Amino acid sequence: MMRAIACALAIATVPLLVAAAPTPRVHSIVIDKMKFGPAPAELRAGDTILWVNKDLFRHTATARDGSFNVDLPAGKSGRTVLKRSGTIAFYCIYHPGMTGTLTVGRSRPAS
Repeated sequence: MMRAIACALAIATVPLLVAAAPTPRVHSIVIDKMKFGPAPAELRAGDTILWVNKDLFRHTATARDGSFNVDLPAGKSGRTVLKRSGTIAFYCIYHPGMTGTLTVGRSRPAS
């Protein structure tokens, strides 16, 4: 019995070596004067894009591959989580001349 208690105590005092999960980041893209602002560098799968519409017009941030479609009424914001790595072209459904590209790397490595 004493031996079992001693083993349990020894195991309980061993530090656990568990890798911390990577922390996704939030990046902003501002829409102003009928243009998307620059796409942030260092985007990774799992990160979030906060789309901020500072225009007086309704816009969307719509991925050409269908991976996201964010409706952005005038003066409002919306979010999308980047689910995969790669290059993602996007545009505004209402104003097709408004375009941009996201370059998304793989998920962030564990710390």
